Amino acid sequence: MNFSGQVSRILDEEHRSNLDLLGKVEQALTRAPRFDPALSGLIGQFARALEHDIGRHFKFEEDELFPLMEEAGDGEMAGLLVEEHQAIREVAAELLPVARAAAAGRIDEAGWALLRRSSMELVERQVAHIQKETMALLPLLDDMLDEDKDRDLAFAYACD
Repeated sequence: MNFSGQVSRILDEEHRSNLDLLGKVEQALTRAPRFDPALSGLIGQFARALEHDIGRHFKFEEDELFPLMEEAGDGEMAGLLVEEHQAIREVAAELLPVARAAAAGRIDEAGWALLRRSSMELVERQVAHIQKETMALLPLLDDMLDEDKDRDLAFAYACD
């Protein structure tokens, strides 16, 4: 999809990058029966992306965009997206410590099993969530934000 607004394009670009990384993680963890130190870099990248999405990306959507959706009469969708954010946060809270340990090369067999299970759950949740935002949130933003508000929000997000 092509989006006209700056905010929509920024979020779409982040979503696409995230989907690419999630695909790589899913493929690597599916193929590896046990931890391979060669995966440390990818798992580290994954951990950093989780921190970014859950911190900065989700916060921006919840603080700036979802209230605008509610004002425009799309509060039900905003509420659903917040619920999904919370479910993703819960999985990430369990996943991040073990992902950091794997990225540092310090993971045991139980940690590896937890990493694989939690990562697969997170991949499934994130992919579905991104698809929903791409189909519902981003087009709505293009329709809802005037040029000035779009520019101001894009600038605020870039400076955060």
